[in-house]
Amino acid sequence: MAPIRVGLIGLSASAKTAWASTAHLPYLLSPAGRSKFEIVALLNSSVSAARSAIEFYNLPPTTRAYGSPTDLAADPDVDLVVCNTRVDVHERTIEASIEAGKAVFCEWPLAQNREHAAALVSKAEKAGNLNQTIIGLQGRVFPLIENLRKFIASGRIGKVLSSEVRVFGGLNDRTILPESLEYFTRREVGGNIYAIGFAHVFDTVQSVLGEIEKDRETGKAVHGHFQLQRPDVRIRDAKGGISRTVKSDVPDLVLIAGTLPESPTTQKGATLHYRFRRGQPFPGDPNLTWSINGEKGEIRVVSPAAAFLNIGVDDPPITTVLHDFETDKVTPLEWEWADWQKSLPTAARNIGGLYEAFAAAKEGGDVGYPTFASALERHKQMEELISGWSA
Repeated sequence: MAPIRVGLIGLSASAKTAWASTAHLPYLLSPAGRSKFEIVALLNSSVSAARSAIEFYNLPPTTRAYGSPTDLAADPDVDLVVCNTRVDVHERTIEASIEAGKAVFCEWPLAQNREHAAALVSKAEKAGNLNQTIIGLQGRVFPLIENLRKFIASGRIGKVLSSEVRVFGGLNDRTILPESLEYFTRREVGGNIYAIGFAHVFDTVQSVLGEIEKDRETGKAVHGHFQLQRPDVRIRDAKGGISRTVKSDVPDLVLIAGTLPESPTTQKGATLHYRFRRGQPFPGDPNLTWSINGEKGEIRVVSPAAAFLNIGVDDPPITTVLHDFETDKVTPLEWEWADWQKSLPTAARNIGGLYEAFAAAKEGGDVGYPTFASALERHKQMEELISGWSA
């Protein structure tokens, strides 16, 4: 097939955060990416900023530079628009491309809140391209996660009886933020450890075990408890010093409990417990531990140094093991990256998986990637969970 022509938003030579260059660009410029995609345009805050990025990343001189979302949307030679901006800028940078009928890949969260996410979904529905939207919940296509789904479906642990998740992290420090992430202290922006760190793990877990059922009495899917343990957050400047202290209104401790859906692989009433705390764990403890307890055995996923299941980490690696109750033996559950992923930086591997799924769907395959509709459902669940809480 002809390459899918990509317009990148947010690939900057001077970006405060570098997700576009560390997670998207390595795949798009890899042999696997080049065989299916071609970068033809960049959109930044100005045309000159886009031109600087084209030169900085050594992109072809034919790459078009844009400073306006409407100009990018009007380019007939752009098939797929990819958004890597701060979350509260997502809507205004991609809505014109959605209305123009283009395919759009947007990083998670889709928008700063449920209302704005719903507006983007509505625009995609009206344009008839909702199935051509991709949301960056890449944990769903992580080979480790896909392997877990297959293993549970095989019946090796019997029906799932309960599951527990314990996570530390979301940010590298419990009390300090770099200047570039100061907005993580403001819930209204929509980018913070609850909306990003907590949510990525929450989404990935439910992609394996199923969407938590809503309570018939309250209408909520999850019961939660929130706490802001450390409201005073110190801000580190570019020179490494502490420049000021700001007040946060984002919870740094979240505890939830919910009921998993009954299915051929899950017992009726099976419970999910999830505890997420910002900051470092106790020395020697892993950043993430996830157990899936079944009738015949228990699976344990351990990430020693990373809080996220959406990014595969090689050093030290995320491990999965099985405790077989009948034999009382603990054995590894083997999984591996696809050959094309192994040469990429870890941050780019699962992002590449979303691109690969989109390309496969363009060739007539199923929609094997989460869409904006998936994002809206997660936004709804997250906001229902935290509704009524304030710092």
